Amino acid sequence: MPQVRPVSTRSAPRPAAGYRLLSASAAALLWAAPAHAQESSLRGAVAETEITGSLLPRAAGQAAIPQNQPFPRYLPVSPGAVPDETETDSIFAPADVADDPFAGDPPIPSRVPTTARQRAEEARARVSSDQTESERRTAETTESATVDEVITGTERVDTIDSAADLVLDEGAGRIEAIEGLDGIEEDNPFAATGIRVGTFIIRPTLEQGVTATSNADASSGGEPATLSETTLRLNAISDWSRHTARVDAYGNFRKTISGDEIDETRGGIDAALELDLANDYRALAELGYEAGPESASSPVVIEGTASQPLRQTFNGSLGFEKDVGKARFGITGLVEHHTYGDADLSSGGTLSQEDRDFTLGAVVLRGGYEISPALTPFVEAEFGRRQYTLEEDASGFQRSSDRVGARAGLELDLTEKLTGEFSAGWIRETFDDDRLDPLSGPTLNADLAWSPERGTIVNLAAATSVEGTTTAGESGSILHAARIGVEREIRANLTANASVGAGYRNYAESDGHDLILTAEAGATWWLNRYAGLSGRLRHETMDSNLPDREYEANSVFLGLKLQR
Repeated sequence: MPQVRPVSTRSAPRPAAGYRLLSASAAALLWAAPAHAQESSLRGAVAETEITGSLLPRAAGQAAIPQNQPFPRYLPVSPGAVPDETETDSIFAPADVADDPFAGDPPIPSRVPTTARQRAEEARARVSSDQTESERRTAETTESATVDEVITGTERVDTIDSAADLVLDEGAGRIEAIEGLDGIEEDNPFAATGIRVGTFIIRPTLEQGVTATSNADASSGGEPATLSETTLRLNAISDWSRHTARVDAYGNFRKTISGDEIDETRGGIDAALELDLANDYRALAELGYEAGPESASSPVVIEGTASQPLRQTFNGSLGFEKDVGKARFGITGLVEHHTYGDADLSSGGTLSQEDRDFTLGAVVLRGGYEISPALTPFVEAEFGRRQYTLEEDASGFQRSSDRVGARAGLELDLTEKLTGEFSAGWIRETFDDDRLDPLSGPTLNADLAWSPERGTIVNLAAATSVEGTTTAGESGSILHAARIGVEREIRANLTANASVGAGYRNYAESDGHDLILTAEAGATWWLNRYAGLSGRLRHETMDSNLPDREYEANSVFLGLKLQR
């Protein structure tokens, strides 16, 4: 059995020759260190790849860069991103020192640091292989928009002359001087322009002048006088596209300057509305009011009065029309109310006229047929009731009556040449009091406007009215009145007018009658569009077979007329 000897930890003494050999090896290594440093090419910057290559193991299959070979040169993507090698003023270029002991060795070029723009371009190059064409366009558009948002300075723009098509303002051209422009030709340069109030055009007219008359109150015992006369007129018409509205108002004031004492005020207003409804229906509505002293030619004579009583008239109507092919149908309801004020007696006191107040209501049926656009014959039937405020008048007669009437006529529509209608018929009123005979007679109605030539208008108006009375035992009278007037534009600033009228009153249950004739001529010379001088002559006469009813009156007027 072999014996085991313990190992001693104490080192055995080494020979002296070993120490000497170790010292000689260390000295040889220290002497060869500078030469080895030169061969290792430690001069200059150390490449990053050499550091990582010495610290990390090489990947399998990767070729090692041979020693003593220059490192691959870095080539930027964009030319000019780094300075050329020939430039020597860069702080990164190696100094050219003549006494450099390592100048003979080939230098290892240093890697120029990359910029942020280069790194962004390299990133886009790597991503571009995975993007589609549309995605790249979107990215480029977004990048350009982002870059454009940054204001870097004044940008150069094209001059105005370089534009291919210049859009010029239509009003930018050279125009003629105002003095050389032709004005807009007007049909009547002296016509009223009117005042616009909302959707209405209002044309006011004021006439102020002096009237000299031979019979101030147009009565059988009238005396001459000089009067101050003022007339105010107002016309308003709507400016609507479909419906039509019209308002006419007037006021007349007469005051004595010298002669027979006269102080009269008259006024009235008429309003009309025409509505164009669906299914060829039309609606027409009218309202009117008039007030003034009763005319001295009234059929009712009040003995011993100092002045005529005040008469007020209210009227209104509402009608509907319907076209069925060429047939025309219409229905109209109308109401009139007449009231009379107390009459002033020459002996003092007043005389009531309440027994003359009445209300007339009627319904008119109409039918026509259009034989041509210009001619439409028609027939009308009227049914109504005249109701007095008092059941009996001062003489004890019941004046209320029933009305029946019939008419036939022709409606004309020849555009601007001739428009309007006329009719003829018969009317009859039967009283509640059997002691009074029925009041009946022929009727004649007309409203025509004829323009034979430009600037000339001829108007024809005719009407038949039934007049009541309070004379004991008498039924009343029927008045037929007609008037024809001509208005001529002689010059643009000179207009003339003339008219003649006639009225015939027939008293029932007697052979009494009145014949009233009127004639008038006037002219207006316009100084400008707003002011003109006006004048007129008037003659009126009445012949009657009844006592104390005849009279004659002549008058002349001269004044100033204003319009707007």
